[in-house]
Amino acid sequence: MNMADRENFFRAISVIEADLQAGFSMGAQVHVALKGKAVWDFARGEARRGVPMASDTLMLWLSCSKPVAAVGIAQLAERGLLTFDDLVCQHIPEFAANGKEGVRIRHLLNHTAGFPHMATDLRPRPWDESIAEICAAPLEPDWAPGMRAGYHLSASWFMLGELIRRLDGRDYPLYVREAIFLPLGMYDCWIGMPREQYRRYGARIGRMHNRKEGELAPMRLDCEEGAECCRPGINGYGSMWELGRFYQMILNGGELEGRRVLERESVRALTARSREGMYDETFRHKLDWGLGFACDSNRYGLKTVPHSFGAHCSEQTVGHSGSQSSTGYCDPRHGLVVCAVLNGRPGMPKNNRRFRLLNNAIYEDLGLA
Repeated sequence: MNMADRENFFRAISVIEADLQAGFSMGAQVHVALKGKAVWDFARGEARRGVPMASDTLMLWLSCSKPVAAVGIAQLAERGLLTFDDLVCQHIPEFAANGKEGVRIRHLLNHTAGFPHMATDLRPRPWDESIAEICAAPLEPDWAPGMRAGYHLSASWFMLGELIRRLDGRDYPLYVREAIFLPLGMYDCWIGMPREQYRRYGARIGRMHNRKEGELAPMRLDCEEGAECCRPGINGYGSMWELGRFYQMILNGGELEGRRVLERESVRALTARSREGMYDETFRHKLDWGLGFACDSNRYGLKTVPHSFGAHCSEQTVGHSGSQSSTGYCDPRHGLVVCAVLNGRPGMPKNNRRFRLLNNAIYEDLGLA
């Protein structure tokens, strides 16, 4: 760590050092860009036992992966292959089973579809098996799509990936590589990483850890087999500075360095509040949501809102957090992009507090508070 980092980001570094000293994480990686220019790329601690964290370490994104699917769906909409208000069963007929015939693509994206607790990520298995199970599943009791909200951990994201597969023809891992990551220069980002590629990266692959009884143990799904099995909602891999390129594209209205990934109208559709003032039955808090992107929800309780982007963000801020470990967002008012990961999962309350403090500190260090 150089002296400029220590002087310019002393508040943020203090938050990270406190987290590492408390044993909540082994290492941290942070990328910050202001008005299109990288102002801080920081790595501290260990990526995994005995391996230093570096700015190009590839970390598991967990739910920070979700907005990638939203961009893919918007690309299909631009090609005239679907609309956000299409019924899912228009494109995947078997999905209509057990009361799901009224679920629209919009509902998948804003977590109002009606099967929030169905998890398909717990063990690696064939893609078609996951899709068949989701298609056969019922809605939650008394759930009318669009009328109740509850964060969907994984199942709705499998269906978004299946929409892309059926309408574009490419499997989801190949689609996001060719249509999103490579055009954005995110060359070391993957959702569904081939085993041979995982092995080639070697020590560049970091590990995510769970904190249990004061000790840090590697997450079971964060391994070679887990990285290969595509889980659209949770197993993206890449560095924070590369994830930052994704959010810089969103901030720029769909383009980065002369390469357009989305039209401005599509970015506005994804980041506008698709649901507003609804109580989220998973997080047990009011939260606003765009299409695949979380919206700033500080209006519902600055100190209680989960996965906050901090006290100083503008109401136009959008992004997504990864379970107890990471965040990525952009704030149009300030021209700010922040992506950060702490590679230990200490539980929701501790994680919400540390990222609120870290986000606050970044704004304050930049003089934006």
